[in-house]
Amino acid sequence: MKKCAILFTGAALLLFSCNSNQQEMNPLLAEFDTPFGVPPFDLVAYEHYMPAFKKTMELQNAEIGAIINNNEAPTFENTVAALDYSGARLDAVSNVFYNIKSANTSDEMQAIARELVPLRSAHSSNINLNADLFERIKTVYDQRDALNLNREQEMLLEKFYKQFVRSGASLDEEDKANMRKIDEELSMLSLRFGDNLLEETNNYQLVIDNREDLAGLPDGVIASAAEAAKSAGMEAKWVFTLHKPSWIPFLTYADKRELREEIYKAMYNRGNRGNENDNKEIINKTIKLRTERAKLLGYESHADFVLEERMSKTGQNVYDLLMKLWTPAVRMAKEEAAMMQDMIVREGGDFELASWDWWYYAEKIRKEKYDLDDEKLREYFSLEDVTTGVLDVIHQLYGITFERRDDIPVYHPDVIAYELKDKDGSHMGVQYMDFYPRPGKNSGAWSTSYRKQHVRNGENISTVGSIVCNFSKPSGGKPALISFDEAMTFFHEMGHALHGQFSDCTYPGISGTSVPRDFVELPSQIMENWGEHPRVLKTYAKHYQTGAPIPDEMLQKLEASSKFNMGFVTTEYLAAAILDMDYHTITQVKDLDVNTFEKQSMEQIGLIEEIIPRYKSTYFSHIFSGGYSAGYYSYIWSEVLDKDAFNAFVESGDLFNQELAASFRENILSQGGTREAMEMYLDFRGQEPDETALLKARGLD
Repeated sequence: MKKCAILFTGAALLLFSCNSNQQEMNPLLAEFDTPFGVPPFDLVAYEHYMPAFKKTMELQNAEIGAIINNNEAPTFENTVAALDYSGARLDAVSNVFYNIKSANTSDEMQAIARELVPLRSAHSSNINLNADLFERIKTVYDQRDALNLNREQEMLLEKFYKQFVRSGASLDEEDKANMRKIDEELSMLSLRFGDNLLEETNNYQLVIDNREDLAGLPDGVIASAAEAAKSAGMEAKWVFTLHKPSWIPFLTYADKRELREEIYKAMYNRGNRGNENDNKEIINKTIKLRTERAKLLGYESHADFVLEERMSKTGQNVYDLLMKLWTPAVRMAKEEAAMMQDMIVREGGDFELASWDWWYYAEKIRKEKYDLDDEKLREYFSLEDVTTGVLDVIHQLYGITFERRDDIPVYHPDVIAYELKDKDGSHMGVQYMDFYPRPGKNSGAWSTSYRKQHVRNGENISTVGSIVCNFSKPSGGKPALISFDEAMTFFHEMGHALHGQFSDCTYPGISGTSVPRDFVELPSQIMENWGEHPRVLKTYAKHYQTGAPIPDEMLQKLEASSKFNMGFVTTEYLAAAILDMDYHTITQVKDLDVNTFEKQSMEQIGLIEEIIPRYKSTYFSHIFSGGYSAGYYSYIWSEVLDKDAFNAFVESGDLFNQELAASFRENILSQGGTREAMEMYLDFRGQEPDETALLKARGLD
């Protein structure tokens, strides 16, 4: 069985091998003796992390020292490639720790993370601000036209040169010291924001002890709430939480308006309650520090700094796209709000539509207008069948297969491990799938990796990837029945996973998903197009009891209602994307009153009172702890690409066109960051993307 052996040379090997006793005691410091070299989760304990971090940082320091002290003239191999391969064991330790912290955290993990922040920040700054190392990189960069580098080498060289410049390597010593302080503080603020949000999410429970208060809720939702109460030691009660599989069904179906208001306000006031988990001052400090850092580096704003490396290039280009969509979206949202207010009046209600009413009345109108019941629809989306459908789509497109492997260690009993095999039967990689919510897991869904594909010492090192979701769990004797939206989330995250698994690059620094943020959502979002296509739905959407495929009548209703509520969906998303941009186009370092700033931002664009941004500031983890600052617009930017790209398959007359799928894999999924994003897209599509398909899909044309 193949295992991943990460090899070191010279001083680094000596340093690593002189601590054999420590390696034997600490599984993170030894070669992973597991199938395919995956992390030995079952052997790792809390006490292993900090010694492993310290030792592997020391190891990378020795590798950096060997580069700097090399008496030979700087070359691509002895400087740029050597730097890219340095820190491999540190990366392995970091990937285990931070991925587990997101998916299965604890007080102990959070305490370790807080201790690590200054150490990791200092270590990163010591590399990125190292004048001798930068001088060697600059020497190679200045000679690049004469070095006969291939395209991947050119891109890696450019990446490192820009990384050092954008990290402050060209600054004077005083400004470098300021950069160190800023980077360390930003790292700690990001950690605190995420920890506070997790606490706020986990600390709230809506406890119901009167069955009459459950009126309107489907049996499956009630059963899940009863099981949540039982797990919390509250027999004969029902518990609803701020995890999406709990609060969204409550908002959608609960007849009792005051309870909908209570749980919705609890959701959107997370981090904004003036307690120890309040995030407003963290946001204020974060924006000030990001603006200050941008100024140090010669940019007007944080957005200018970020977008220079994105497809969009400028904030104006981002605003232009967002506002082009905003006008028709908010117009549609107003029409939807009027429909809901009319229903309230028809039912004898004496109140104005509020944000906590929207989900409830949207569902009632959907039933009335399209005779489509989301709970009835859910019966055709068992997680088992959706999994089969996702994997079948991937197989039809690319010929690869997923084989469940119970011998591969996992970090939680809910996690499933698969070995991926290419169409010729050869090993491709390992993919974890982690589906259900739990107290130690962050909310939302994401794709990540424990190891990126690359080539080392002539050996191809395969991807070890993971998708993490928060789907509805099995309850009431039924299997896990997920919503249609959750099914699309599954397709989305598997698109990200394929981007990592199909990587075919030499250097880890630009392999896999190492592409601009506003391009990285193309591989994920294009998968949703297959997931929602009627022809594909017929193959995997089956009734969980009878196995009968979803009826044509229900499919027609689903398709007919696909643009219903799109004003709300688009408006709440665009509002959050614009809020992100408004924060990060600030050009002066100043104090902010977060609630006032958010209110003014939304008033300026005319957001209607019945809708709030998808993420209000104090729980907007994408931009304050998730790497999407000045980048939340990326989903809609990439949607222009994914709708246009999927049209290539539609236009061919074959949704599973093997030639097009091979081209998409070759020109986009396998390339990592070895070429410019638009160049990759043009090589696949043969033309620049057209936003017409996006507008049509959302009913905004």
